[in-house]
Amino acid sequence: MPCIIRAIDASEATRLLPVFSDLLVDAIAHGASVNFMAGLTPAQAAAYWQKQIAGLAEGDRIWLVAEDAAAIIGMVMCLFPWQPNQVFRGEVSKMIVHSSRRKQGIGALLMQAIEAGALEAGKTHLLLDTATGDSGERLYRRMGWTEVGILPRFAYHPDGRLADATVFFKELAPPPPPPR
Repeated sequence: MPCIIRAIDASEATRLLPVFSDLLVDAIAHGASVNFMAGLTPAQAAAYWQKQIAGLAEGDRIWLVAEDAAAIIGMVMCLFPWQPNQVFRGEVSKMIVHSSRRKQGIGALLMQAIEAGALEAGKTHLLLDTATGDSGERLYRRMGWTEVGILPRFAYHPDGRLADATVFFKELAPPPPPPR
C-alpha cells in the first residue's frame, strides 16, 4: 500500500494523540529502542507525546507522519537546539514505523522527508543516534549518514539488555555564516 509523508502541527498532533501513543506502545512492544522500556502503557506514551506537542507548538521541532489510506503508520521528528551557535543543526528523533509496516521502505521515505524538511527550516547539519546493530543503523548507512562513533553501554533495549548506540551525522548543505 502506498503512503504519503506530511508535516503536522500541534493542533493535529493533539487530536491524534491516541494514534501516536499506540504507535509508540507498538514500537516498544516489538523491541524498538526509542527511549522506553517494555510495558509502556498508552497513558505513559500520551504523557511523553504531550511534551513533544508543546515543543511543536513552540516551533522547536518539525513532526512528520507517514500515512496510508487507512491510518498513520509511522512518524519522525527533527528537534532544533536552542543554542545560538547551533542554529543550523537539528537532531532526528523518534523515527518509528508500525511493526505491521516495517521493511516496506517507509522508514526511508520518512528519512528523506525529514532531511528535506530540516533543510527547508535552515538546518544543514543533522545528528541522530540508534541502537548499534538494529535495523535503524542499517537504514541510516544506506541513506548516506556518516558514523561518528559508538557510545558503549549507552541505553537499555526495551527488554533490559544494555545496548551500545551508534551516533550518525549528515551534512545536507554547507553551514551558513555565523549569526551576528
